[in-house]
Amino acid sequence: MTLAPEALARVRDVLARRKAGQRTLIGLVGEPGAGKSTVAAALSVALQDTVALAVVPMDGFHLANAELARLGRAERKGAPDTFDAAGYLALLHRLKRTPEPDAGTAAPIIYAPAFHREIEEAVAGEIAVPPETQLIITEGNYLLLDEPNWREVRAMLDDIWFIATPQPQRHAQLLARHMAHGRTREAALDWIAHTDEPNARRIAASVQAAQTAGIDLFVLPVAAA
Repeated sequence: MTLAPEALARVRDVLARRKAGQRTLIGLVGEPGAGKSTVAAALSVALQDTVALAVVPMDGFHLANAELARLGRAERKGAPDTFDAAGYLALLHRLKRTPEPDAGTAAPIIYAPAFHREIEEAVAGEIAVPPETQLIITEGNYLLLDEPNWREVRAMLDDIWFIATPQPQRHAQLLARHMAHGRTREAALDWIAHTDEPNARRIAASVQAAQTAGIDLFVLPVAAA
């Protein structure tokens, strides 16, 4: 996708406000199927020659399928309580600080987990964030949720973007995603109706509440190509 000039200008403005000893964290929030990962990838490509950056998605903090089954939450995978929100917050705290080298040793690389849809599990330590990284782009559903751990996540971010995608387009993208990873059309539609959409309503409510509270969100409309 091609990003609008105002999106790249927004990044430049946020980077210009970066404090000494800290990285800039930009969060992309949106409903399931909105295209958060697509926007993150487009930002990474557009900025790769401008700033050292890393993309660290929230999805890496999905609880393992075995743990979801133990907790009785497997059928709600993707809801807020199916993520390790405290672990995600702890990683953002580590990423926020620019690492300093210890005596005689180089500044450390920070590692983050990555989620793989083909196995529906996260893999630890897959995303490497080198010490010279200046910008972190993180994306996920619940960056604006006003609940324990999630509200602290929101406070860690220097800028938050809402990826605004029409529902029919989101549903088409979700259907294609679910079927590509093994669900039948009927099962995919059932999951969208009973899992993805309840989560989408919760996300939309969190966005509306944030706007009402005066949080400066950058709204990025995403239309079908």
